[in-house]
Amino acid sequence: MNSPLPIVRLKNAWRSSHPWIFQKLVEKPVQRPKPGSIVDVVGVDGEWIGRGFYNGHSRIAVRILETDRDVPVDAAWFARKIGEAVALRRETLKLDAVSDAWRVVHSEGDGMSGLVVDRYGDLLVVEFFSAGMFRHREWIYDALKREFPGARFYSFADEHVQKQESFDFRGTEAPAPAVIAEYGVKFRADPAGAHKTGFFADQRDNREWLSHQAAGKRVLDLCCNTGGFGVYAAARGATEVVGIDIDQDVLDIARGNAKLNDVRIKFVQADIFPWLRDAANNGEAFDLVILDPAKMTRDREQVIPALKKYLDMNKLALGVVKPGGLFATFSCTGLVSEEQFLDMLRRAAFYANRTIQVLKVAGAGADHPFLASVPESRYLKAVFCRVVD
Repeated sequence: MNSPLPIVRLKNAWRSSHPWIFQKLVEKPVQRPKPGSIVDVVGVDGEWIGRGFYNGHSRIAVRILETDRDVPVDAAWFARKIGEAVALRRETLKLDAVSDAWRVVHSEGDGMSGLVVDRYGDLLVVEFFSAGMFRHREWIYDALKREFPGARFYSFADEHVQKQESFDFRGTEAPAPAVIAEYGVKFRADPAGAHKTGFFADQRDNREWLSHQAAGKRVLDLCCNTGGFGVYAAARGATEVVGIDIDQDVLDIARGNAKLNDVRIKFVQADIFPWLRDAANNGEAFDLVILDPAKMTRDREQVIPALKKYLDMNKLALGVVKPGGLFATFSCTGLVSEEQFLDMLRRAAFYANRTIQVLKVAGAGADHPFLASVPESRYLKAVFCRVVD
């Protein structure tokens, strides 16, 4: 087979539409391409399978990007894929009417394995999850500039990703925060100062839906981060909002977000476990309780301990919901399935001696699409309940 690209051969038959091919299935190439090089992939029988990134250092040896042999993966390919991703958000989902903060590229969900791009007003935050995307970043920036003329850029990659994927990137200079709006509520998105890409746009529709249950209610926002749910609730007429988080830095941003919307929220720096125990002992009760903790684990071996932690915090949170009140609980741990999360919630209700009625099960907004063949992209679980008694 004549190919200008390096060729990577598989050891076993490959019949999958999943873009990841793991190291154990791949013959070690004689000439080792650099991590993130574009290669042609051929099967055991020599049949062409696809084209994508190769990384001999990563557990994921190949990330398939293209399955049409006549289509090169080049600058034009990136421009087309990013153009399609933007068109989905703008033309189909019509997100500009709702917010100027949305996910532009959702990795495998948009056919670009290892790349996440978020938009916050005029600021584009580019996060690399693979050496291939990092290696071809100039093509990505050029394509994004075409779609968002005059945008500012901030790029980074988590340390654990750089280690796994074998590339070195200190990130670009910290940008000034952007002020964004969604459903009329304003937030300061600060990628350099907060967790992840600076703001959790994935919860947009969940915040909006829940906030319409908040008028006249006493609201508790646990693991409140930069105040998303609490600020929405206060803006929609909650009588009292209390936000709890252990991280002082995100609480400073949360206080700024409350001020931006001219709402009063009591933010408390605390570990939610002792705080909830004390609140229950003092007979505290809220009409609406939100529990949205950070990701618990990236390690498959740690899923059971993560579920135990979810169980403990959900049980305690259920203890401070008024009878007839609402409880919204979330998990952004991709390794925990929706089925496991619902089972944990069933057990938490049993141990808390509460009866819960599940009103709605949801996930991330539609700007976080996932391919049916790649369930890993579906990470966020959202469960909205009424606590009957």
